Amino acid sequence: MALCEADVRRLALALSDVVEADHHGAPSFRIRGRIFCTVRAEPARLMVKLDPEDQHNLCAAHEASMAPVPGYWGTKGATFVDLSQVDEAFADMLLRLALATASSTAPRRRRRMAGRP
Repeated sequence: MALCEADVRRLALALSDVVEADHHGAPSFRIRGRIFCTVRAEPARLMVKLDPEDQHNLCAAHEASMAPVPGYWGTKGATFVDLSQVDEAFADMLLRLALATASSTAPRRRRRMAGRP
């Protein structure tokens, strides 16, 4: 069964402290202001921000459904997921993994306040 934008919204908003906001005309899901997921209806795909090592391993294991975003963002873990190729359990796992990655990264402002660039 192919997933749609409404399925992703339901899964993402079920996670603790997640909020939805617009990102260039597409829904994005955030934790403490950090985007960890966006979703597009056409083509039906999800973008999740993963740790680069997780991205590499998952894309290698799921070549038909996942690929790094082309360019700079892809090198930082941004990953496209074809929603027609994954089930709800797999999408939920990816959202939870992306949320954990985003949650472990302090916002820039906090790093500057701590004396780091």
